Amino acid sequence: MNVANLQLEGLLMAIASINHVLVRKGVLSAEEIDIALRKAEASETAEERSGGMSSSSRDAVIFPIRLLQLANQCQPEADIPSFSALARMVGQIKEPYNDQM
Repeated sequence: MNVANLQLEGLLMAIASINHVLVRKGVLSAEEIDIALRKAEASETAEERSGGMSSSSRDAVIFPIRLLQLANQCQPEADIPSFSALARMVGQIKEPYNDQM
């Protein structure tokens, strides 16, 4: 596996863990984090951003956002699932794009 991929995996899990702590300490609510992640996803899937991208490129851009959304859905007192479990869930909920290329 590419080292950069492993670094991104670690970074995503670190962000998920930080988000988890912020919710547990009451700094942010899970809903506030979810809204922020939804806004990020919306900006990345906007036509001007993703218009020329292939489906696989759009999936790659959206993957980390969706992984963090799933991690955010965990109860604050529960452990965050592993990266591989979260990645599997992202793949299971992925919606197809309507490519017009």
